[in-house]
Amino acid sequence: MTLLIVGIVAFFAIHLVPSLPPLRSTAVQRLGENTYKMIYTAVAAAGLILIIWGKATADYIHLWTPPDWGQTIAFPLVLAALILLAASHMPGNITRLVRHPMLWGVTLWALAHLLANGDLASLLLFGSFLLYSLFDIVSATVRKTGKIPEPHPVFRDLITVAAGAVVFAVLVFLHPYLFGPQLNYF
Repeated sequence: MTLLIVGIVAFFAIHLVPSLPPLRSTAVQRLGENTYKMIYTAVAAAGLILIIWGKATADYIHLWTPPDWGQTIAFPLVLAALILLAASHMPGNITRLVRHPMLWGVTLWALAHLLANGDLASLLLFGSFLLYSLFDIVSATVRKTGKIPEPHPVFRDLITVAAGAVVFAVLVFLHPYLFGPQLNYF
C-alpha cells in the first residue's frame, strides 16, 4: 500500500504545479523550460509506475460492498470516459460541447471504478483521480484555459466515438489479464 500512496502523492503533486501559475513560472524561471518539462515528465512517470505497481501488490482490504448495479453502470461510464479521452486528442465538436474532455473522462472513469470496487486500494487510486480531476476542472475554468474550437464536420465526431469504442472493447477484453478481476458484463 505504501508504493501506491507514494505514487499517488508524487503523481498528483507534480500535476498540481501547472494549476498554480506562480509556482510553475518560478520553477520554469529557475530551471528553464526544458529542464522543468524533463523533471515534470520524470516525476509523473515515476508516480504512475509506483501507482500501477502499488495497486497490483496492495493487499485487499474490504471497505464496502459495491451495489449490484455498480459494475453494470460502470460500462457506459467508462465508454463515455474513453470517448471523452479520445475527444481531448482529436479535432471535433465534442470539445465544443464539453470543456476539458480529458478531465471529464478521468472523472467518469474514476467514478465508474469506485462504483464497482469496494476496497481500500481502489478507494485511494480512483478516489484520488476523481478528486484531482474535479479540482483541475475548477482550476482550469477559473484560469480560463482552453478555447472553444471552430466547428468541425460531424464525421470527425463519429471517428472520435469509434476510437473510444474500440479502446473500450479492447480494454474490456484485456481487463482480466491486465488488471485482474473478470468483468460481469450485465
